[in-house]
Amino acid sequence: MMKLMAKLKPYWKLVALSILMLSVQSICNLMLPNLMSSIVNDGVETGATQVILQIGVMMLGVALLSAGADACANYFSSKAAMSFGRDLRSITFRKITGYSLHEADKIGTASLITRSTNDILQMQNMIQMQMRMIVNIPLQMIGGIVMAISKDPALSLVVAAAMPILAVVVVCNIRWVSPLFSVMQKRLDAVNRVLRENLSGIRVIRAFNRITQESKRFNDANKELTDTSLSAFRRMASMMPLTMLVMNAAILAILWFGNIRVSGGAMTTGDLMAFIQYVSQILMSVIMASFMLNMIPRAMASARRIVEVWDMEPEVLDPETPKLPQKGVQGSVKFENVSFQYPGAERPILENLSFEANPGETVAIIGGTGSGKSTLISLIPRFYDVSTGRITVDGVDVRQMDQHDLRNRIGYVPQKALLFTGSICDNIRYGKKDATEEEIRAAADIAQATSFIENMEDGFDSYLSQDATNVSGGQKQRLSIARAVVRRPEIYIFDDSFSALDFKTDAALREALKPVTRESTVLIVAQRVSTVMNADRILVLDEGKIVGLGTHKELMKDCEVYREIVASQLREEEIA
Repeated sequence: MMKLMAKLKPYWKLVALSILMLSVQSICNLMLPNLMSSIVNDGVETGATQVILQIGVMMLGVALLSAGADACANYFSSKAAMSFGRDLRSITFRKITGYSLHEADKIGTASLITRSTNDILQMQNMIQMQMRMIVNIPLQMIGGIVMAISKDPALSLVVAAAMPILAVVVVCNIRWVSPLFSVMQKRLDAVNRVLRENLSGIRVIRAFNRITQESKRFNDANKELTDTSLSAFRRMASMMPLTMLVMNAAILAILWFGNIRVSGGAMTTGDLMAFIQYVSQILMSVIMASFMLNMIPRAMASARRIVEVWDMEPEVLDPETPKLPQKGVQGSVKFENVSFQYPGAERPILENLSFEANPGETVAIIGGTGSGKSTLISLIPRFYDVSTGRITVDGVDVRQMDQHDLRNRIGYVPQKALLFTGSICDNIRYGKKDATEEEIRAAADIAQATSFIENMEDGFDSYLSQDATNVSGGQKQRLSIARAVVRRPEIYIFDDSFSALDFKTDAALREALKPVTRESTVLIVAQRVSTVMNADRILVLDEGKIVGLGTHKELMKDCEVYREIVASQLREEEIA
């Protein structure tokens, strides 16, 4: 909690101004009952109209000052709390974007979204409320007690009797409610997870007629959240009748004993009215304190979840003194006895891999499902770090390079084409932020995307919806390829990036890539034999091990696994 509260330091001036305004408001509120007492004692009972008017004007002035101070305090506290929330979101977002894929998977996307939004909102609301209450409550309570005693010390014993009862109610309620708030946030994670899966997988759900089952899954998660929330707020709500019962009982006792004292001449009617006002302020302060204390457990649960994100150290870190490749070396990639095992896995997904890809070469990677192809190329841009061995780019171990510098050398086209909301032009320019229109069009030409782009209503300015649902899978892949091509990197990585293309477009695209990639290193992961046949070298993976490395002809002679893959895809007359 203190780690998060430290982020309020830049806004200490706003906090100080808010405290000052709240102090003014509290003092005004303490003055009003005393002024009312004076009106009753010196004006109403004596019939002095002039006194009533004079004190009435003073009361109006004090009330206006209180309202003005309250408005200013609201402004300053809201600005500080909103700025605090903004900073927490920014810090959390930067931390998440620095995670490797392992850390992101460990917490889960749905939970990371909840922590970055709802949990921070809980903290933000708590700070705003606490800034107001932290001044109001002590001043109202202590000031009310002092003023009540000054009016009638004997009658103050009623308040002294009521306070411990209220304290017991508040403490018991907090201990009863607190555990449910952590559960609530976890239930919210579950709702977000189901909702995200349903929205992203709506086509599959509809295709398999699983809408009813998915609705039930969502309703179950939603019901669990609702039940937990209702239970928590029901427990919180039970405190209000109890506190109001104690409060009204105390006021009733004050009226009873106060009447006796007024009748006996020990107390004036105005002082009794002021005393009741002060007691009301004292008891309301206790109620406000209980609400604030009820917010703290929920905020604490949220704070722990945010700090978990901050405290989780990424496995992939930049070295203290990054190394730069030697001049004249561009694009070479070398695997030296590389093994990799996912955390918690029984065995390594990749074992003892050694191979090299040099500028001007195209190295294709092929193998069965689950053989480790995508994992292999994910190690080059350091989405994960190797378990043993090393990978070098331009002669330097990737773990000794700055991640930004390393990834600037790579044009990466992922297995699942991901485009962003915005224009086609902006999506291609994502690969090179200062790309000119000519460079964008040239990249689109190479990716065989120009024809369908120009057929769209606004051409390159055509808008892509979320997840680019207004273009086909093959069009997404071509735009992803254009995004990589536009940056003219030293190393091209195509992770099964031609799978949604027809054979004609696939062949035309690979032909157009040749002049562009002539001086670059090209790594292609593919399922189709036709895509890899003309590669300079083909690396065959089987259960995480290299079982073949050579040209198509060499592998047809020496690699049984490769021959099986070829035989499963090509007719005998097509095999060269």
